[in-house]
Amino acid sequence: MAAARKSIFVVEDDTSMRMSIKRLLREHGFSTLLFGSAAALIDHDDLGAAACLIDINLNDQSGIALRRQLADGGVTAPVIYITGNDSPANRVAAIESGCTAYLTKPFTAHALIGSIQQACPGIG
Repeated sequence: MAAARKSIFVVEDDTSMRMSIKRLLREHGFSTLLFGSAAALIDHDDLGAAACLIDINLNDQSGIALRRQLADGGVTAPVIYITGNDSPANRVAAIESGCTAYLTKPFTAHALIGSIQQACPGIG
C-alpha cells in the first residue's frame, strides 16, 4: 500500500523564501517538508508522502527538469511552480511538464493557497 500523501514538499534554495512559505502553509493548516535543493529532494527517502510539490527557481537544477526526473521515477504528486523568471517559453515548458499551477513572483498568499487546494483537495 502506498504511503498516505500528507505533506506539501517545498523545494526552494532561498532560506528566507522557504521559511516564509512554510509559515504561510502552516497558518492554513498544511504540513510541510522543506528542501533547499533539487538534490535534497531526490535524496529524500519517502517521496510518496508528498501531497503536492512546490518548486521555485533552483540554482542546482531547473524545476522543470526536476519535475521530469520525478515523473520518470514514478512520483505523481501535483507540482506548483513559482518563478521570478517568467517568460512565454518558461510558461509553456512548465505547463507541458504537467504542473497544476504556475505562479509568478510576486504572488499572493491567496493564489498559492488556492492552487494547493485545487491540486490537493481534502488536504490541510
